[in-house]
Amino acid sequence: MIKVASLVAAFALIGHGVLAQCSEDVVDLRWDGGSARFNVEIADDDQERGRGLMFVESMGRYNGMLFIYDAPSTVAFWMKNTLIPLDMVFLDQHGVVQHVHENAVPGSLETIPGGDNILAVLEVNGGLASKLGLVKGAEMRHPAFAQSMPAWACE
Repeated sequence: MIKVASLVAAFALIGHGVLAQCSEDVVDLRWDGGSARFNVEIADDDQERGRGLMFVESMGRYNGMLFIYDAPSTVAFWMKNTLIPLDMVFLDQHGVVQHVHENAVPGSLETIPGGDNILAVLEVNGGLASKLGLVKGAEMRHPAFAQSMPAWACE
């Protein structure tokens, strides 16, 4: 009976993400009142960050791209050659959301400032951040934040 109870407890913890392991191609976000998981492509060098999601015609609902910088810096984006509307989630070195820019306009050359001391930017389908209730102060779990005392550490 104890073994069965232990297994049930373990599955309950896994279902709540307590035993979940971090993966390069997945990001987890949590905030008061919500959470989300996205499958991501990583853009962590100048060439990949420069191309980003240009020319992508569609993206799965819970897919995105995570831009990772070598060190926290001031970042800004634009939508040149981007065909779909995007939400941009700007995170500091601890994985805490500092700014959410919603529904960036496809093809726009307008500069979208993300702020200072940004280590990573998550791009997801436009309008999704609002639908989920994703706000400043949310925390991301991902190996990119492992070196800088993350707000939500990988197990």
